[in-house]
Amino acid sequence: MFCNQCQETAKNTGCTIKGVCGKTEETSNIQDLLMFVCQGLSYLTIAARKQGIDTNAESKHITNCLFTTITNANFDEKSIIQVVKDTISYRDQLKSKISVSDTHPSISWSAKSDAEYYEKAKEVGTLTYDADEDIRGLKQYVLFGVKGMAAYAEHAFNLGFEDPEIYNFMEESLVMITKPISLNDAFNWVVRTGEHGVKVMALLDKANTSTFGNPEISKVKIGVGTNPGILISGHDLKDLEQLLIQTEGKGIDVYTHSEMLPANAYPNLKKYKHLVGNYGNAWHRQLDEFETFNGPILFTTNCLVPPRKTTTYNDRVFTTGATGMPEWKRIEKRLPNGQKDFSEIIELAKTCPPPTEIETGEITIGFAHNQVLALAGQILDAVNSGAIKKLVVMSGCDARQKTREYFTEFAKQLPKDTVILTSGCAKYRYNKLQLGDINGIPRVLDAGQCNDSYSWAFVALKLKEVLNLDDINKLPIVFNIAWYEQKAIIVHLALLSLGIKNTHIGPTLPGFLTPNLLSAVQQQFGVQTIKTVEEDMKIFKLA
Repeated sequence: MFCNQCQETAKNTGCTIKGVCGKTEETSNIQDLLMFVCQGLSYLTIAARKQGIDTNAESKHITNCLFTTITNANFDEKSIIQVVKDTISYRDQLKSKISVSDTHPSISWSAKSDAEYYEKAKEVGTLTYDADEDIRGLKQYVLFGVKGMAAYAEHAFNLGFEDPEIYNFMEESLVMITKPISLNDAFNWVVRTGEHGVKVMALLDKANTSTFGNPEISKVKIGVGTNPGILISGHDLKDLEQLLIQTEGKGIDVYTHSEMLPANAYPNLKKYKHLVGNYGNAWHRQLDEFETFNGPILFTTNCLVPPRKTTTYNDRVFTTGATGMPEWKRIEKRLPNGQKDFSEIIELAKTCPPPTEIETGEITIGFAHNQVLALAGQILDAVNSGAIKKLVVMSGCDARQKTREYFTEFAKQLPKDTVILTSGCAKYRYNKLQLGDINGIPRVLDAGQCNDSYSWAFVALKLKEVLNLDDINKLPIVFNIAWYEQKAIIVHLALLSLGIKNTHIGPTLPGFLTPNLLSAVQQQFGVQTIKTVEEDMKIFKLA
């Protein structure tokens, strides 16, 4: 195995024995094989569309495959092998309808036994993408960005919003990886990936706000009630809506977890009175927090942590969508109305004691772009009067390494005339600190999930327009991003494509950036890794 797609990759170069995330060598290899057969299917979908054949079903399948291989999404290699077989079936059905002149092995390879799948899986990892390490690194950069893009595209199409151009770009990218390409062209492809990242985040923003309304400023309880509860984790708001509908009036409380917290700010979700609050913190603390929740837990997307041998909650955890864990049950059935059938989870909840309280109080959320722009006059007045000197974007992911304490300390040491703009689970490092407000404006404005980083780009572009600036980098905004997995990669690429420069990311730079690529990225975009809190305060002119 060789996997370097996340920030925790071993020695910041690549996991080769077992993933730091917990996935086995076999699971990692099978995920690589899934990408290989998706390359074959992409050759066919691109050719089919040129011949007038609709490939929507195949494109959605490829999107789901990409999502399945995101860090911490699916640890169940047997289910992934089945997805590999489904991909080959899609490919061969399409192949029977069209003519294709390409001859890449992914177009024709198939196997007769699981043993053959495992053998082939050893041969198609990302190290085979190119002999030149710089070009190989850029192809990995594109693949990991496209995986993040796929996650957002799937959330959008689950709500009925699609953009064929995004499907086409993801499939062209998978095919590009199989072909020779110059260093310059590969670098340009990375830039194009960021441009499509902006498009997919805008699409998902439209899907979420059209379906559930624009997020509103909301206070969310972090304590517990006396009813049995169901905890829902991940990012899929449609799954949450269906769970809320099916649990209404049944004496069960629903709690959000980790990246699902922002759901409490959407009008068409917060209207359900039994959506009572948020339980716990960022994803990596689930090993302890799931023990005390006591009731069933539903994973809608990535952020799974393999259970310990001593874990007692395995019979209470369910997965759906792109997620999977061998020890946990999957929700596959649907009700006659088309909704996912959560009845097994609901019946289990009725037999469980209420959650054990682990903290009390409230946190304030709901500062996505529509809400922030409603406060734009108040914020601009504060900026012009000098009450707010700087806006600091601290979006991104959280993770378990001790080095992540940097972000807590950075937030604590920020001058009191600065405001933090956050999104993603990175917020859990500081969203419960008592940082106060500036003239009634909270010093932590939480836009929502990781994809809602789009809000900060949207706000920055609006402020540039209002202030009549010729360069977005002249705004009093700095970017200090925490990254972990592939959705953070597409978010960061999207920011770069909008012309935002001198961003800092950490705790480390991506392991797939060779010294040459790092130099090129720094030269063109000014990207830097974080240093110490004190050094970065000076660099950002905050000290």
